[in-house]
Amino acid sequence: MKPPRISETEWDIMKICWHRSPVTAQEIIDALPARDGWHPKTVKTLLNRLVKKRALGFKKSGRVYLYEPLVAEKDCVAAESKSFLNRVFGGSLQPMLAHFAENQKMSPSEITELKNLLKRKEKK
Repeated sequence: MKPPRISETEWDIMKICWHRSPVTAQEIIDALPARDGWHPKTVKTLLNRLVKKRALGFKKSGRVYLYEPLVAEKDCVAAESKSFLNRVFGGSLQPMLAHFAENQKMSPSEITELKNLLKRKEKK
């Protein structure tokens, strides 16, 4: 099954669900950064959207609903990465890597890690 498209705000909620499930709406509200001004009704609306998209499932436990992801984080990251690559770089990996390598600060250890990753990829 192809992962659903998840909006930027929905990602915040999904990250909590991926790392803490099962989780209640209140636990999600409490885990969201207070500085971002998340309103409880907004969170519940986003939870309902994610349930409709089949990104989240829920079960009733007493008076609360427990939410659990129905899609794996790695699958959503892969789909979003592919979408970004296609949208911004025409699906070509080389220009994207060149852009980030030239425009982002990288520590020596990050550069070494990237070199090692490319060497492993070359051997495959």
